[in-house]
Amino acid sequence: MPVVAITREMGSLGNEVAQGLGDALALPVVYHEVIDHLADRMRVRRSHVIRLLDGHAGLLERLTADKVGLFLNTADEVIALAQKDNGAIIRGWGATHLLRDVPHVVCVRVCAPFNVRHSRMMQRVGSDDAEKIAEEIHRNDEAHTAIMRRNCDLSWKDPEHYDVVLNTERVAVDQCVDEILRLIRSPKFAETAASHQRLDDLALTARVRAALRQSPEARPIKAEISADHGIVTIAGCTDKEVLVLLEIAVEVPGVRDVVYRSRVPETPKKNLH
Repeated sequence: MPVVAITREMGSLGNEVAQGLGDALALPVVYHEVIDHLADRMRVRRSHVIRLLDGHAGLLERLTADKVGLFLNTADEVIALAQKDNGAIIRGWGATHLLRDVPHVVCVRVCAPFNVRHSRMMQRVGSDDAEKIAEEIHRNDEAHTAIMRRNCDLSWKDPEHYDVVLNTERVAVDQCVDEILRLIRSPKFAETAASHQRLDDLALTARVRAALRQSPEARPIKAEISADHGIVTIAGCTDKEVLVLLEIAVEVPGVRDVVYRSRVPETPKKNLH
């Protein structure tokens, strides 16, 4: 079954595109469910997660929030959703970037010019306060930009990160849905054993990273984690640190074995004096 990841700007009609696609494929659009799962896993209020994501969090919330943990748990949740046998339409949550390397996942960005989005939002909320609505849109855009820059080191508005970018100023919602369906049904996005294996590898990597983040002993350690057919590779840390990570990683469901790639010693610089 198809997996589609959609990101959108406030007022771009991205929600409507996602819902239209869900109706066409008889699949639910996943968004709010992730909030509940994250709140439970991180032991915070649902409203706290929402404020962190949309830019409304207060100073104390921003300072005390485990932003890395939020991202790692989000990645674990989103990739697990993509593994479901019946397919998934995942709106937001960085899914377009978390799943970009999976060949059968269609990654979509829905956008529109600011003035168009501004006009739509004023009509949607029934407000004539143009300045307030503009501020809300800017805050939402800036929060999304900051999150993607911090967690994925990229600019989420760059078109090369997506399979298709749809501008709803010029393309109607039903036409957007038709274009995404065309991609889903094309041979380029056909599901294969290799593409499913890539998804499984990403899922296992995410599970291990999330598990390490939950451990007070492992949390301060910086290491590279990757998975390939159930074999997890740990790299970029010291021999002593890897023993801490190894103890946790081997207990993660799906891990068949753990291997360690030690740091490559830096080549001493020649003294030019």
